[in-house]
Amino acid sequence: MNLIKKQGIVNSISLYLGTALGFINLMIIFQRSLSLEEIGFYNILIAVIILYTQFASLGISNVITRFLPFFRTNDKKHHGFATYIFTICCITFTLFSIGFLLLKKEVIALKTDGGKAASLMDQYYGYFFPIAACATLFLIQESFARTSFKTILPSFLREVVLRLFSTLGALLILMGAITYRGFIDLYLVGNILLVLIITWYIVKTKIYRFSSIEPAVKTEYRHMLRFGFYSMLGGSSFALLQNLDVILIKLFMGEEMVGIYGTFFAMAQIITLSSRALNITSYQIIANAWKENDLYKIEKIYKKTTLIQCLAGSLLLIGLIANRDNILILLKKPEYPAYFDVLIIVGIAFLVDATGGINQAIIGFSKHYRLVMLFMAIAATVCFLFNIWLIPQYGLEGAAWSYLLTMLLTNVSFWLYLKLKFQLQPFNSKIVLIIVISLISLFVGKFIPIMPHFIVDIIVRSVTIGGIFILLSYYSRISPDVNEIIDNFLTRRR
Repeated sequence: MNLIKKQGIVNSISLYLGTALGFINLMIIFQRSLSLEEIGFYNILIAVIILYTQFASLGISNVITRFLPFFRTNDKKHHGFATYIFTICCITFTLFSIGFLLLKKEVIALKTDGGKAASLMDQYYGYFFPIAACATLFLIQESFARTSFKTILPSFLREVVLRLFSTLGALLILMGAITYRGFIDLYLVGNILLVLIITWYIVKTKIYRFSSIEPAVKTEYRHMLRFGFYSMLGGSSFALLQNLDVILIKLFMGEEMVGIYGTFFAMAQIITLSSRALNITSYQIIANAWKENDLYKIEKIYKKTTLIQCLAGSLLLIGLIANRDNILILLKKPEYPAYFDVLIIVGIAFLVDATGGINQAIIGFSKHYRLVMLFMAIAATVCFLFNIWLIPQYGLEGAAWSYLLTMLLTNVSFWLYLKLKFQLQPFNSKIVLIIVISLISLFVGKFIPIMPHFIVDIIVRSVTIGGIFILLSYYSRISPDVNEIIDNFLTRRR
């Protein structure tokens, strides 16, 4: 756990910096420089790029994570594994891009708002290809870095640097220096820069070297392609879960509603911060543990990550709920107050997913990895059905409830399988205790008198809630790891 804690803490810093920057973008700068339609299209651009990368890369990230430990050599050639990865990825990306180009008319036709959404999609359709290419290359390089436990720089680039380009673009629009096209241009430049920096880092640290593909890799061709295919189906299904609501809201309600939903959805993602930081390192350790068939190590990490992620996610969720009025002041636009429940519902969904821990990864890196594809394909189908049923009736709240129900069913399925198949059980009475502490802290926070200025109110309300939550959690000894961090901090202060 020492390695997880060390890199997890550093990665958390990048995540929190990136999240702070994302909050400034979403809640302040975007709301004052972009229209809701432009915010909506920006969310659609990101959603499409995520799906594009998942399908076009053929699950290559998981292939690297799973198979590189078997091929690793001291000369960094890894039996030509890097050559194989880039060759396969070039082929699959080219084929998918051809299909995406041929379907241009069908993609642009996804509109319900009188043509304005279509005009944005038509105007910027050509940007999808270079941005997706950059995202795919970054994904490959980041996966190689992760397998060598060099996660800090890639995390900083992804979480902070790329967001800075969005910040710069939005500020320049606010100053009248550029148009929305300039904003998209800067986002493309940011993606190109990320690829150049991480490639330099890979070369400098000598994580891999290109060489001819050797028999050790060739004999695993079919196995790796099959694993990549199933990983792609599972990964793309997960990506659909994260982005299907955005696409369907565009279909049923238009880009302005996507702008509102996308803003609240992105804000709720703060709840996953601790899990994202831990997962960067935990995934590689789980892959290595399966290689050694070390179920004890897997169970230990499973329990600890579940507890820490539930603890951190609960604190962040009640912080968002208690600061409702302050958040709406920051968002400024008059359309948001009527839809604040979307943030609460999606926030609970993210908390459910974070509390599930690394359940999906445990199955995904085992010999039963095909089941992840099955579970996620079913989940994506269920999410789609929930959305087409609930969005027409309940609008944005319907999309939020669809996501929550899907996350609940998916995580229960993963948990039940791991419990029955491997007798892995991460939950105990401490989860209930976290819920009780969260409710107490939220109750106190909601009854704090409103301060004269909303910034003062945010500080007082958040510090009070956080102080009560941390104090109760510490003396309840919910997480030994968290208590150790607090004890070390207090010792240094003395």
